[in-house]
This record gives sequence, structure tokens and C-alpha cells, in this order.
Amino acid sequence: MNQKNFNTIGIGVTFSPNLKANICQSARLALLFKASLVLIHVGEASKEKTATFDSYLAPFLKDGLRAKVVFSPGEPVGAILESVKQNGVDLLILGALQRENFLKYYIGSIARKITRKASCSVMLLINPSIESLPCKHIVVNGLEDEKTPLTISAAFFVANALSSEKITIVEEVYNTDIGNVQDDKSLRKSTLLKEKISRREDSRIQKILEDIPQKHKKNKLVATQPIFGKRGYSIGHYAEVARADLLVMNAPKASGFWDRLFPHDLEHILTELPTDILIIQ
Repeated sequence: MNQKNFNTIGIGVTFSPNLKANICQSARLALLFKASLVLIHVGEASKEKTATFDSYLAPFLKDGLRAKVVFSPGEPVGAILESVKQNGVDLLILGALQRENFLKYYIGSIARKITRKASCSVMLLINPSIESLPCKHIVVNGLEDEKTPLTISAAFFVANALSSEKITIVEEVYNTDIGNVQDDKSLRKSTLLKEKISRREDSRIQKILEDIPQKHKKNKLVATQPIFGKRGYSIGHYAEVARADLLVMNAPKASGFWDRLFPHDLEHILTELPTDILIIQ
């Protein structure tokens, strides 16, 4: 299995109330991941803007952060994606507000378009913090897909860097796989089938875990959780109920699968944003 590392982190920065918190959080992540940081501002350069960015970066530069600011005038989605490509960004961070009027516009019109088209992984922050806060619990999708091993690997890499205590791998199973329950007989059949599917899914996940570097699993409580329901909605709801600090998901395939997936599987997650989300490309 290829291990997922992030070498260059980019963050889209605007002069919003969360500007300092977004920069501080992305700078901390860059230091923890041993990555360089690129601040991408959609707009013209100015001495005032540069001075503001430099002042927020200064404490982290003293700690060895490698960072630069890129000014990209133009339409936001295109400008950010072009900067990502030109600067070799492999993780793009975008700030977002949770369950506020601005969220529907920002996530619907900007972050969603960027996430659809980005050639790199994307992290959406809902509660960026100026001060460092612990990331104790990470939830990652474990659905049966060719991208899942890399996504789980990335979740463990992040958990190791952030000293997270727990990782829960959620195996989402469509309800249609177990049929409809109409009477006691069908209930027993459904229950037995759920148990069989759960054992099968757990066996599949355990094989993936065998390839995760031991240092990334050290001192981690690793749990598996089968969920029978609608994909996307189920794991988003679980992450919220479990009070996860980060939800890690597969990026959709580049084919038309995205158009089928996005309005259904990720729509709830990106609308409600139960927690910070990392989508692995």
C-alpha cells in the first residue's frame, strides 16, 4: 500500500473574521506534517495584505515553517485551482462556517466546486482555532472501494501527526443489501445477514490495517463500526454523534461517478458539516 503524505499544504485565505485562525491552524498542520505552506489569496497584491499575512505567519516561521504567499487575481475557483497546480499543492485547506447563512453559499458555490475539480486532497475547517486544540477522535470511511486503503492510511498518518487517541473505521452498508423486514421470519433473516456482512466487512478492514505502519498505530484505540443505512448520511451522522474531531472520506472517482455521488452521499455532510472533513484524493 502506498502511504499518504502531505508535502505542500495550500490554504485559500480571505479577509474574513477567521483569517488569523485559518492561517494559524494551517501553519500548525504544516509543521506537524513537515510540509511547506502556501497561502493563496484571490485578489491583487498589496503591502497591507502582505504585512497582515506575514504578521500571522511570524511565530510559525520562527519554529521552522517554510511558507509563501501567492496572490491570484480572478475568479475564485479557477484562481485557487491554478495556484494549487502551479505550486504542487497536495493538500488544500478551505475554511467554512458551520450551519450559517454564509455556509450554503460558500460550500455550495466555492468549496464544492473546488472539491469536485481539485487534483489534490481537500480539508474543510469549520472551527479553526488560533490556539492549538486536540484532535482526539478521527472517523474514517471503510467502504469497499479501491481508494479506501489509501484513505485509511491517510487517516492513520494524520492521527499519528496530531497524536489522536482513537480512530473509528465506519463500514457503511446499503440497507438494500439486507432486504426489507416485514415479519419475524424476515427479521431473523435480516439479523443473520447483518452479522454475516459485519464479519465480512471487519475481515476486509483488518487486512487493510495489516499494511498500516506500526508507528502510526502505536498508542491508538482502533475501532470498527458497521452501519446499515444511506451512505454519506450515515457516516456524517455517526461522526456528529460520536463527537469526532475529524472525518476522513474518499474523494469520488473522476468519472461520472462524482455527479451521481455528490448530490447524495456527500450532500448531507457538506451541508451540515458535522466536523472538520478531510477528503483524500
